[in-house]
Amino acid sequence: MLERRVSHDDLIDHLVRTTPLRRGEAARVVLDVLAYFDESAEDFVRRRHRELQARGLANAEIFERIAEELPHRAVSPPEFSLRQLRRIVYG
Repeated sequence: MLERRVSHDDLIDHLVRTTPLRRGEAARVVLDVLAYFDESAEDFVRRRHRELQARGLANAEIFERIAEELPHRAVSPPEFSLRQLRRIVYG
């Protein structure tokens, strides 16, 4: 199966015109932002759990915070219960 490459040249050109970024930097920013918004809800939960755990937060606080953050994602995921969030992380 052929992979279809999507060009974001117009967005990259806009960033080069309106910011101090060079073309390569602007392209990297665009790809990073697209990857961020392409993250599944489950991957977001796992990533945020690791990040908040590394800051020393307890699981009870971590899962409450993740539950509050999820509805504010670019594409709202389904509503997860605290138990479902724990199952995403721990299986």
